Amino acid sequence: MATLSHDLAIEILRGLSVKDLLRFQCVSKLWCSSIKDSYFIKLHLSDSLKTNTNHSLILRKSGYDFVSVNYDSPKTTQRLNHPLGEQKKPVKILGSCNGLLALIDDDNRIFLWNPSTRKSQVLPSTEIDFSSASSFFPRSTYYGFGYDPISDDYKLVRMVQLHGNNKRYLHSEAKVYSLRSNCWRRIKDFCFYLILHRKFGILANNALHWMVFKTPQSWKQNLVGFDLGTEEFRFLELPDLCLDKLFCYDIKAMGGYNCLTATFRDSNDVVAEVWIMKEYGVKESWVKLISWNQPHLLSCFPSVVVVPLAFSKNGDKVLFSSDVHTFVWYDLGSKKVEKVGIRDVPIIHDVDLYVQSLVPLNSNALMINNEMPPQ
Repeated sequence: MATLSHDLAIEILRGLSVKDLLRFQCVSKLWCSSIKDSYFIKLHLSDSLKTNTNHSLILRKSGYDFVSVNYDSPKTTQRLNHPLGEQKKPVKILGSCNGLLALIDDDNRIFLWNPSTRKSQVLPSTEIDFSSASSFFPRSTYYGFGYDPISDDYKLVRMVQLHGNNKRYLHSEAKVYSLRSNCWRRIKDFCFYLILHRKFGILANNALHWMVFKTPQSWKQNLVGFDLGTEEFRFLELPDLCLDKLFCYDIKAMGGYNCLTATFRDSNDVVAEVWIMKEYGVKESWVKLISWNQPHLLSCFPSVVVVPLAFSKNGDKVLFSSDVHTFVWYDLGSKKVEKVGIRDVPIIHDVDLYVQSLVPLNSNALMINNEMPPQ
């Protein structure tokens, strides 16, 4: 009986889903070692990212219940058991990158979790370096999670700022966690201001991004990026918008690009615009992708904010969600809108996009037993 050559077997395996690859580890020792090999893991991930396959939406439909949905056909859901699922502790998603999710619970404990391999680990805690007298003041805490291809490392960024009276800022600091070293370290402080209590960064072009303020008195938000390789902050210019008409704008990532969403009222209409930064860091490269007059899901909710999530597999549609838990496909060609119904998801609190992958965690870190519930 003829046998497959190793090279041919790898070519076949790289096109399979993570679920199948985990099962096929039992075929032979050679297949098991090949599937666990770091080169194969990166090869499989690269194929998924290039072909826009093995992607899912992950939805937090209550404080501790997570489900995944095939975003090309978001009809049915699959329940996921996150690290603290059995304890029924509320968690939020800090970020998603290459199949790894960063989660935080109400006690500010942070976890990394690969839903596909069902592996997770808890990050070491790190104190905020301020005097005990300052601990009574309110604070802003901003997070971000991403991958640095230069050092081949996954990093989590935490920025903390304490607020005094009369818009005085008493303290600010930034720290970076490295998955490779499994430790935190302090980096150069930032020169901008955080207003919201908590905000999670957007990953695009190997950098994390937040909307911030240059001065405490400013009413205008600015886009700042954190390069995961150089670990430096920089401001990026936004497109020229009619800011006097806006009631909401925010930064997202879609298709690997920075994506600005602007929602405003024009006469009696509500308009949602989506801008894409085609060339990173170049203001003139911002292109208006969508200008959506009277969005269908806004008809009954005139103050609803719509958020673009992802392009369809062939790139001709954009999937939107709203803060009233509605999903629609927007056809870029016909400009038609199609409602999407997801079963068993009456209320959605968080929506993130993730790619199924074999990316491992730090084997020397504190791991969490995270078995999937029986199907």
